[in-house]
Amino acid sequence: MSDPRYEKLLKCCECIRKITDFKPEVALVLGSGLGNFADNIEVESKVPYSDIEGFPVSTVPGHAGEFIFGRLGGVNIVCMKGRVHYYEGYDISDVVLPARLMHMMGAGILFLTNASGGINTEMHAGSFMLITDHISSFAPNPLIGPNIEELGTRFPDMSNVYDQELNDIIRSVARDNDIELHEGVYAQLTGPSFESPAEIRMLGRLGADAVGMSTVVEAIAANHMGMRICGISCVANLAAGLSPNKLTHEEVQQAANEAAPRFTRLITESIKRMG
Repeated sequence: MSDPRYEKLLKCCECIRKITDFKPEVALVLGSGLGNFADNIEVESKVPYSDIEGFPVSTVPGHAGEFIFGRLGGVNIVCMKGRVHYYEGYDISDVVLPARLMHMMGAGILFLTNASGGINTEMHAGSFMLITDHISSFAPNPLIGPNIEELGTRFPDMSNVYDQELNDIIRSVARDNDIELHEGVYAQLTGPSFESPAEIRMLGRLGADAVGMSTVVEAIAANHMGMRICGISCVANLAAGLSPNKLTHEEVQQAANEAAPRFTRLITESIKRMG
């Protein structure tokens, strides 16, 4: 008997294929406040999440909730305009369903983005951080439960989740466009509350440079399937205890909006070179 999570995945794919047969090379996930990047895509078709039977729907401000299929610099991409978070109440298998679905549609590369809180004090609001590794200990592992053999092996290696060649491309684009690019470790906590100052101190001692409420579980699921993965975090604010200001979602969106022109250039040129 087939795994119900895999059956759901197949049904979602079948539902999309009734709307479009577009085959992407790169899958792009847009984080909080970064959705306007999608305006740069030469659109082939759009599929609202609500039109896909059984698909989890985004409920967070700043997350539009639709797939955009099209071309960016001649590269076929599927863009996830708004993601699904564990804190919205979805099962972790639903949180990673979109990443699995985009791979099933043909994408071999998963480009993850997010808005985060900066722990490394060398960064500031509006900084970009290339994700070179992650800490996943605080969010449920999406591979818990029976292994979905159709997707990957029971015990996937996690030594090099973030592809070195893709990272080098992003580094070269940042260098060529004079965009400051930090590098570091991203930690995912569940949210929806922002982290406490004590939790931030703990994460800093564990080696985390930035923290957020997404991305890592998607990277784990994509790595399980053999996708090539890269990620950029837009530091929206300094994390709790490092800033005199209270943390708000509005602040996250504002910082992302201000960073949008540089973000657009960095992502666009990187995807062109990846293609």
